[in-house]
Amino acid sequence: MPPDPHPSVPPGLSARIQSEPWAQALGVEYLELRRGYCRVALTLKPDMLNYQGYPHGGVIFSLADIAFGAACNSHGEPAVALSMTISFLSAVAPGSRLVAEGRERRQGRRAGFYDITVSTDDGAAVAVVHCVAHRVSPRARGSGGRA
Repeated sequence: MPPDPHPSVPPGLSARIQSEPWAQALGVEYLELRRGYCRVALTLKPDMLNYQGYPHGGVIFSLADIAFGAACNSHGEPAVALSMTISFLSAVAPGSRLVAEGRERRQGRRAGFYDITVSTDDGAAVAVVHCVAHRVSPRARGSGGRA
């Protein structure tokens, strides 16, 4: 049997990741978190709509960013986003439940590459995001450098 490509995350690290204030403010639910992988969901609220009555792109991007951040930090070493490129694929009805799934494609010494998909609860594609993360060394974090 091949090894699990996404082993479990230690409980303490999982709790820290899931306690992120922005995710909590949006009402994000963590469905699954493993090393290099995360699946999160949220139900769109009326205050998440734009002036046209559709979900604001920033909410969709935030959900993808939360999945990305959890997946790339699930190894236990601090990582930050270097780039995120989003393509919106379809409009979403107000009140929909969105699911973002983040998968690690490759992890090097410093850079990690991730693909995030956002879909409705019934599987309709909403957005795809290609992301690059940078592992932050403890020395850089402690020296007052930006992360």
